[in-house]
Amino acid sequence: MARRRQDGFSLIETLIAVLVLSVGLLGVAALQMNALKNNQLSLQRSQAVVMINFMLDAMRANRPDAANGNYDLSYTPGNSCSVPAASTNLVDNDQHFWLQALKDNIANEGSTCGEIDCQTTASNTVCRVAVYWKDKNDSSAAVEKLEVATRL
Repeated sequence: MARRRQDGFSLIETLIAVLVLSVGLLGVAALQMNALKNNQLSLQRSQAVVMINFMLDAMRANRPDAANGNYDLSYTPGNSCSVPAASTNLVDNDQHFWLQALKDNIANEGSTCGEIDCQTTASNTVCRVAVYWKDKNDSSAAVEKLEVATRL
């Protein structure tokens, strides 16, 4: 019996296999990029928690000033935030080093800032500490905010 030739059949199979493999690898690359982006945001949130606890510990060590509202910092999201100069005053130094640590550890952007609001009643002092930042790798991202409220 005569066998029929199948010229080009294996070439078409190979091209289709390469196309399917290429689409699959592009999907894997997109997943990897998404994972890296989420990893960076997770790191920034973890750093924000550490920095909030740093400031809360400083305020617990200096309760009278915290209760009097001397640690209070206001911030309006969208505005630029600058680090105040260090001085000989403990509260000013705590604020200086905290804001500088925020910029060093989270993102050195104008939007990276902190906010502190302490309310004192007859029985206790409740302080709310918030950290704001914007992902430096994503210019279209919204300003992130992490806030913790605790009783001193």
